[in-house]
Amino acid sequence: MAPVTAKNNDAFPPEVMTEGFLSAHPDLRWRGEGLSSYQRKDYAVALTQLQRAARHADKASQAIVAEMYWNGVGVEADRVMGYIWMDLAAERMYHDFVVLRERYWGELNQVERAAVIERGRAVYAEYGDEVAKPRLEKILRRERRRATGSRTGSVNFLTIIPATGPLAGTGFTIPGDMYYAPKYWQPEKYWQLQDTIWKAPLKGRVSVGDVETLPTEHLPRTDDQGN
Repeated sequence: MAPVTAKNNDAFPPEVMTEGFLSAHPDLRWRGEGLSSYQRKDYAVALTQLQRAARHADKASQAIVAEMYWNGVGVEADRVMGYIWMDLAAERMYHDFVVLRERYWGELNQVERAAVIERGRAVYAEYGDEVAKPRLEKILRRERRRATGSRTGSVNFLTIIPATGPLAGTGFTIPGDMYYAPKYWQPEKYWQLQDTIWKAPLKGRVSVGDVETLPTEHLPRTDDQGN
């Protein structure tokens, strides 16, 4: 398993993690597929899938990509790119990713630190929250409208008939207010849910040492890119 993984939590009950739900949440879909590929040691495929999740503002996937670059898993080892991706994962100041980012920075030499600024611009232009969040928000809004159509009020129950898995072709029923809970579909509430999941440090994680204060200009942000 990748050193950085999704936390075990009940934020997404298995009942809602249907094919339709995942198609509307590409951050979760591609992280899940990427982790499955990683477990199979199909690392090159995992990297591509995790980067797809990363394009939709998935910080966990960005952190895994960082560790793959840092350790040379499925890609040639590249400590500069590893740091850039971990800095991206730490963009919202989630504890575990900030700790790893600062450990990485402390291990870079001066040449590598200088390279971070130049090489980081393109990564942030494609994967930073300023562009990645709106990319996912557009999909959430579109798929929510497509699912509910012109109906108003609550959807009492949904019948789910999976095409794959142990329940393929049989199906099950779940409450509509569970599936369409605002925290899964309204962008502002969805980001709040992500904050709830990731801001608290993982219990039992091995300490990586004291936190180092980083230069505030160590990586360019969007306003440094002329946007």
